[in-house]
Amino acid sequence: QVQLVESGGGLVQAGGSLRLSCAASISIFSITAMGWYRQAPGKQRELVAGFTSGGYLNYADSVKGRFTISRDNTKNTVYLQMNSLKPEDTAVYYCGGGLGGRVYWGQGTQVTVSS
Repeated sequence: QVQLVESGGGLVQAGGSLRLSCAASISIFSITAMGWYRQAPGKQRELVAGFTSGGYLNYADSVKGRFTISRDNTKNTVYLQMNSLKPEDTAVYYCGGGLGGRVYWGQGTQVTVSS
C-alpha cells in the first residue's frame, strides 16, 4: 500500500506560478506511471503530466511549455511546476500512481487561478 500527500496549491493570479509537491510513503521507484491529474467542477479527471512506465514524460497539450513535472528520488517526491497559469487551470490537482495492480490517489490540492 502507498500513501500520496499533495501540497502547494492555492490562489494565484493569471500569469503566476505555483509548485505542487506529492510525497509518497514508499520509494517512488516502486510506483508505476506516477503523474499529476486534475479535475475541474463538472469535468472528468484528466492527466496533466506524468511519467510513463518506460520513464518518458507525458504532458497534456494544454499545459505543454508551461508545466514541468520532476521528481526527487531521495525524497520520494514528485513535483509539478506550473508557470503562466490561466483561469482554465483552476481545478483540484491529484497525484496518482500504480502499485500491485491498483491505482492510488492523494487527497488532492485546490488550485485557483483568478483572471
